[in-house]
Amino acid sequence: MPSEREDRTDKVSYSDPDTVETKETASPITTEKSSRDSKEAGAETPAYGSTDDHVFSDPAVAERWRGVYEKAGYENRHRFDPEYKWTAEEEKRLVRKVDARIMVWAWIMFCALDMHRRNINRAISDNFLPETGMNTNDFNYGQTIFLACFLAAELPSGLISKRIGADRWIPTIMVGWSIVAMCQAFLQNRAGFFAIKALLGLLMGGFVPDVVLWLTYFYKSRELPLRLAWFWTALSTVNIVGSLLAAGILQMRGINGWSGWQWLFLIEGLITTLVGVFSWGLMPPGPTQTRHWFRGRDGWFSEHEEFILVNRLLRDDPSKGDMNNRQGVGLVLLFKAIREWEMWPLYIIGLTSVSYDSLSSPSLILQHSPEGPIISEREYIPPGAPTNYLSYILRQIGFSVFQANLLAIPSQFLFAVNLLLVTWVSRHVDERSIVSSSSNIWLFPWVLALVLLPDGASPWVRYALLTGLLSYPYCHAILVAWNARNSNAVRTRAVSAALYNMFVQSGNIIAVNLYRDDDQPLYRRGNRFLLAITVFNILLFYLVKAFYLWRNRLRERRWQAMTPRQREDYVLTTKDEGMRRLDFRFAH
Repeated sequence: MPSEREDRTDKVSYSDPDTVETKETASPITTEKSSRDSKEAGAETPAYGSTDDHVFSDPAVAERWRGVYEKAGYENRHRFDPEYKWTAEEEKRLVRKVDARIMVWAWIMFCALDMHRRNINRAISDNFLPETGMNTNDFNYGQTIFLACFLAAELPSGLISKRIGADRWIPTIMVGWSIVAMCQAFLQNRAGFFAIKALLGLLMGGFVPDVVLWLTYFYKSRELPLRLAWFWTALSTVNIVGSLLAAGILQMRGINGWSGWQWLFLIEGLITTLVGVFSWGLMPPGPTQTRHWFRGRDGWFSEHEEFILVNRLLRDDPSKGDMNNRQGVGLVLLFKAIREWEMWPLYIIGLTSVSYDSLSSPSLILQHSPEGPIISEREYIPPGAPTNYLSYILRQIGFSVFQANLLAIPSQFLFAVNLLLVTWVSRHVDERSIVSSSSNIWLFPWVLALVLLPDGASPWVRYALLTGLLSYPYCHAILVAWNARNSNAVRTRAVSAALYNMFVQSGNIIAVNLYRDDDQPLYRRGNRFLLAITVFNILLFYLVKAFYLWRNRLRERRWQAMTPRQREDYVLTTKDEGMRRLDFRFAH
């Protein structure tokens, strides 16, 4: 007769990675019986509160992971307790506290980043180019330099952040880019503009992946996508509020002999410098490291809350404790993470399907000259390129700068609503690839209409089509969390976040070159190319889902070929790490 443990192990059946964790693996799994009962009852796995059945319930498994945490010097290991219990209400209350302390400040920091990526576009409306002796081509070259440096900084910034800590590195680069951005107030020529754009790209490049990695120290895998969706609402907020703020600041032209754009760079730079300085005090390294002279002698969380924070995270994903938060990723680990070929389908999605913050902003509609559209800092495939076309249409209608800003607001509002909605749907139905494909499915009819629309159509019709196109459901929060979930190790997560964003920025560079001067004013050729990419993206999401289903089936076949005792020995003694573990299943 098999032992209780053998009997339990034999029943193990893997499901999607966001289900209940059992005692025999370090990955989220469920028993056949519990999964079947749950489906029949139509019930969801409890999202909050401790349970008796979790990954560390087996003392042998708990001791194995305790050894991993001790060897890694995991900063929260003193709060690891496999037997610790708490209620659902306690955890919900604690998550709200983390939202207020961590998520809100991350959102404010992102607003500070996006303010400086967009204010250069607003400066264009105040004679920035002629007063600095530049033309549209010079500006476009500067934006390309920014994107190239932004791309180059992604991985190095992530490695530095992992080594010294995001709580030290992120405030440092924020203050750095704020000071450089203020220096734009003193620009006089093209060479200075190119130099500043290069510095801004190098300083800003690693911000988003660094913040996302920092957030994983506080949130479970299922909690992260919706938080990231709120995180990316900073884009719409900066689009709307930033344009209205700029409308006022630009009226300061003439004060002390300065142009309005000079005041814009100086004032917004001072604002974000303050955000960067406060970030040194408002970014704790981790859940048990909140004690600080600025945050209070007792820190933000009680001992009980720290136990809850640490154990709920590790029961969700034990690999979150396999590295210290100030432990660098050396060259060996770096190349090992790059060679994780099963992550590359997600990188390809980042290249062609979505950018982490590109959309039409009110500032973009100010940018059109007889020489052609001006490149935005944040365009992408496929909705990135039409952002420049929107400027042409609104100027053709004859609206003023202020009126044009107002006409761009509807797409910004709908964009934010759809961003939150699509992320909520993904979390609710526990589906990533199919839900994410809705972005390109949404885009397809709008892009097709632009391709088929006759030359003599009303500009208002073109404006309506572009507004619908740019209101698409933005799936980037889902993709970033998906990327982090499939990494299944801190070292891989740190590198994969940077690699993913590097592919995204490469897509940005492609996008800014889709609409060419010889194709204006209707950009027929460019729109046909966008249509082809949209169709490709829809197919790509389903191919990636099929890929991960195939990889999971292969792993399941190998797992089922093992005896219960072999599975138990594997869980306790394997040297496989991260996504290479046989008991890990890819999310899709």
